[in-house]
Amino acid sequence: MNFVVFVALLLVCLASTVSAGKFPRSALPSVVKSLSDKEGFVPKTEKTIVVAQETQKFDLPKPIKLLIGAGGIYAAFLYYGTLQEEVFHYSAADGTKFTQAWFLQALEALANVVIGGAGLLATGGSKNLPLNLFALSGATQVCAKAFTSLALASGVSFPVVTLAKSGKMVPVMIGSLLFGGAKYTLREYASVAAIILGTTIVSMGKKKSGKASSLTGILFVVLSLACDGIVGGMQSRLKAESKKRGVVAKPYDMMFWTNLFMMATGIVFAAVLGEATSGIKFCLKNPVIMEKIVKFALCSAVGQSFIFYTISNFDPLVCTTVTTTRKVFSVLLSIFLNGHAMSKEGWFGISLASAGILSELQDKSSNKKAH
Repeated sequence: MNFVVFVALLLVCLASTVSAGKFPRSALPSVVKSLSDKEGFVPKTEKTIVVAQETQKFDLPKPIKLLIGAGGIYAAFLYYGTLQEEVFHYSAADGTKFTQAWFLQALEALANVVIGGAGLLATGGSKNLPLNLFALSGATQVCAKAFTSLALASGVSFPVVTLAKSGKMVPVMIGSLLFGGAKYTLREYASVAAIILGTTIVSMGKKKSGKASSLTGILFVVLSLACDGIVGGMQSRLKAESKKRGVVAKPYDMMFWTNLFMMATGIVFAAVLGEATSGIKFCLKNPVIMEKIVKFALCSAVGQSFIFYTISNFDPLVCTTVTTTRKVFSVLLSIFLNGHAMSKEGWFGISLASAGILSELQDKSSNKKAH
């Protein structure tokens, strides 16, 4: 994968999300400022600035922006999924495998902190943000990601994990029904049921040559989904608290602060569990895996930047459509590239789960149009 293309497109994202604010007078030389105070005098410097600002009004056509955003999301996260699977399927010469999920998540978050920090410098950050809620949200998100990685490390196939994670609406529904008194339509229940049933069929409907998903791995998937449900609640609280403080978190505020706390949490768990030292040793002995991890982390950071780019230029539903359909393609790509053995029942399960995912997406689209 050519990361030069990724970097070039990332720069386009950063450039497109920078606010085109006016050039501050404080940045002008004192002589120019004193002269500009005289009536009728317009310094050459300010004329140049006006011309520059007018040239900045040029904007890319919407179809080109969509191509950049959707193309970036697909390219980054399809490759991201492939690399994640390769990392946990890699076997060293002595037969050992990479299992340091917390170490991996700390490195992934680090890459996002770097890119998010660059975005903050380019766009300007917001003040008075509820960082305590960012900390809770970040800690829960990294737990969800780590449990997903641990599921893969425990033998659950990538297609099963991805389809199961698409059912994250389940814990959200349960929590809302129990504590929020929410109501859902029959279609919403049917969509979630299709995802769950389809994932179960895929997990159980493999050919004999395929490995069965371990009970431990399935448990990690359940824990990851539970964390996803908590994350949803934390993000709602974060938005509500930000509104009370009269501040709106910008995209790169979210990316930087969330991943900063994700990285901190990942480092703590990696250190306590001994994954930091063992992970570093494994990577030093196996340079191939280190290369995959670096690419994996960069894909995550670049992919998030394209998500923020798409959200800043289009309705959030457009981004949801791209990221949701990407999951389906990730499953298919994994099956064909890694040779996952699928029976007819397995393919039926994939079709059923995919139909549930797309139905949920279509339901969101209908609700959006109704409002």
